[in-house]
Amino acid sequence: MKVGVSTFVTDEGIGIAALGRALEERGFDSLFLHEHSHVPVHRATKFPGGGDLPRVYFRTLDPFVALTAAAMVTENLLLGTGVALLAQRDVIHTAKQVASLDLVSGGRVIFGVGAGWSHEEMRNHGTDPRIRGKLLNERLAAVKEIWVKDQAEFHGDHVDFDPIFCWPKPVQRPHPPVYVGGDGQAALARAAAYGDGWMPHSMGDSARVRPQLDRLAEAAGPMPVIVSSVAPAFELLDAYAEAGAGHVTLSLPTRPEADTLYILDAFAELAGGYR
Repeated sequence: MKVGVSTFVTDEGIGIAALGRALEERGFDSLFLHEHSHVPVHRATKFPGGGDLPRVYFRTLDPFVALTAAAMVTENLLLGTGVALLAQRDVIHTAKQVASLDLVSGGRVIFGVGAGWSHEEMRNHGTDPRIRGKLLNERLAAVKEIWVKDQAEFHGDHVDFDPIFCWPKPVQRPHPPVYVGGDGQAALARAAAYGDGWMPHSMGDSARVRPQLDRLAEAAGPMPVIVSSVAPAFELLDAYAEAGAGHVTLSLPTRPEADTLYILDAFAELAGGYR
């Protein structure tokens, strides 16, 4: 089972270059970054994790800028979004960003996408939360068209553009793997229809791990899974390994460099038995 890390990179925690080097030195296979473009001052949408919105949400770096910096100081580390909020992103710019990162990293990108949860954040980007699922589906289809065709065009209900040239194309063929985030039936259906894999959040209870992964088999059949933000606990890692998960990411708190390196040493010892 591959073991990586998922985290928020901010202006208050370890620098992204130092983090990338530290992960590769300790044998982790991947780095996945969360995304929020901004936090609206006035919010009615409740934080899914409960309680106050954590400080890291207010200060997170752009994931593609940060992952590019990590790419420049690593050789083998997989670089992923976990997840990019494509429903509130420009589809052509995003296609170019992912392809550019795939090129400069030598084909190490995993594109994790999700619908998002903050209605106010979506509205500030011009996205109607009521149609975010349908919009995300069309943008996923359109991104792939841009990646694989020299003259790409798309005509849908929510995404519409005439033929365009857009380079670079990704190094990976036919394109970087697309992992659909989310835990509900809509996310499973989206993964089956538009994704190359599923990226659910980790269960907090090891007894719920196998039923979680069984839902994917029922909805989509055999498909790769990257389980995101797993707590650093033997029982959870054991459960995911036994249930057949091929890839998990440990949830790394955002801390200054010295504290982060100490945590990563402990993570590396924990993960060593699963690689």
